[in-house]
Amino acid sequence: MKGSTYRRCYCRDEDGRVLGKACPQLSSRRHGVWAVRQELPPRADGTRRSFSRSGFDQAKPAQDFLDQVRALLALPDGDDTEGLVLVGDLLEGVSKNKKAPLPDLAETRRRLVRGQKLTATMTVADLLDEWTEVKRKSKARTTVNGYESHVRVHLRPHLGHYRLDRLSVGHCQAMFDAIDEQNETIAAENQARREQVERGKWGKGGRPPAKERERLAEERAKLDAMPPFRKQTGPATKQAIKRTLRAALNYAISREYVQFNPGAHVELETARRPKGLLWTAERVARWRETGERPSPVMVWTPAQLGEFLDAAESDRLYAIFHLIAYHGLRRGEAVGQDWAHVSFETKLIAVAKAITVDGWKPHESAPKTEGSADTVHIDSGTVAVLQAHRLRQLAERDERLEKGLPWVDTGKVFTDTDGSWLHPETVSETFRRIVAEADLPPINLRDLRHGAAALIKAAGGDLHDAKVKLRHSTITLTSDTYMTLFKEAEEELTERAAAVVPRARKAVDNTSAHASLTHEPESKIAPGSEAL
Repeated sequence: MKGSTYRRCYCRDEDGRVLGKACPQLSSRRHGVWAVRQELPPRADGTRRSFSRSGFDQAKPAQDFLDQVRALLALPDGDDTEGLVLVGDLLEGVSKNKKAPLPDLAETRRRLVRGQKLTATMTVADLLDEWTEVKRKSKARTTVNGYESHVRVHLRPHLGHYRLDRLSVGHCQAMFDAIDEQNETIAAENQARREQVERGKWGKGGRPPAKERERLAEERAKLDAMPPFRKQTGPATKQAIKRTLRAALNYAISREYVQFNPGAHVELETARRPKGLLWTAERVARWRETGERPSPVMVWTPAQLGEFLDAAESDRLYAIFHLIAYHGLRRGEAVGQDWAHVSFETKLIAVAKAITVDGWKPHESAPKTEGSADTVHIDSGTVAVLQAHRLRQLAERDERLEKGLPWVDTGKVFTDTDGSWLHPETVSETFRRIVAEADLPPINLRDLRHGAAALIKAAGGDLHDAKVKLRHSTITLTSDTYMTLFKEAEEELTERAAAVVPRARKAVDNTSAHASLTHEPESKIAPGSEAL
């Protein structure tokens, strides 16, 4: 492709026209400037284009610049039409911006070989867009929703404007420092709003007098003008944001956009996983007195679980609660269970699908993790419950068809009254209603799954048995959540075991009992006689 260097000036004639090569002063080496012109590969549509740049004070710098342009043009093979067009696009963009430097030759070669964009410098926002698009095709929708929330609320506002290759650990750390500062602001605003709420209350009973009504109206107007209550970003959420950032940057490394992951080196407060605690009699009494739950993860004792199942037995969704309580299925897994994956003969359930919600709309996907898609052994009692549930479901179907009403044959174990998918939130709402009616200490539906671990311990199982039953990826996850629960159950089992031994004395003083083990008893045999 043709290219050259030449000298030009901007002198004009009396009519204002540029003289160009006709300028008589070009014969002087000190007049005008040097410029370069290089023909570029045609555009994708076949139209011609060229690269030009002027302003060089001598011929050698102009020639060196032209050589750099030609080196860039030589990067693609001669028969690489697509590569030639891409390099041409790159140089055409540089030509339009007279102050833009030429792209680095080695970096352009690397991008061209890797199939990366040549015409723009990637920002963190560009990476996040590309990464989330890839994840939409490979991850569950609820998981992607979490990624997108982190990107929208935190990563893009704080880091999106940085060039990807210049993102540092300091930039990432500064984002989390800003989140901490925002938490302080939220805490202060929430406290101010709570105080304002109190100022706007009339707590003396009856209708307030006119003067007080005016004051209360003013206070409520102030409340309306204040920021709403907001939730702070806690340690667990910050760890999740860090995981999202680290995963996106690992993707960038795999694509060879960068070679270093600054997100992996951010230091954060360790998020402690909530410990599962039993609703002991003492804790129940305190909850009834204060309304406070001892832990976010509370688990019923076997007796309390029995009370709940007795109360739920007449409900059409009883079988799903039984299945979750005894065998630890997640809500979405239970709702998504197909009859085709239930074997009464072998007492096995294959967990292969899950129905979760995106906003409010339910959708079907694979289980939460690869390890979650596994078989679950069920007991004879659960087989009988599921068989009874199947008969009820068939009766519902026949009744609707006899009345001329539609029935949707989804093949699901648990369905709505017309056979369609059972909305996961319907299960949760029904669960909360039954718990309230039975006046049991509160747990979440997810805690009913945790209760399966308590049953394993009550049956003599250990943490490994709980890991297998709940299909956790590692025993560390099981231990972090259930170690405290297992210890409490062990203490209760120890007390029950000790109580099994019959004793002649109804009550034994601890001091005397201890003494009997450490001191020889007084002999009641007369001196000189022998004991038989």
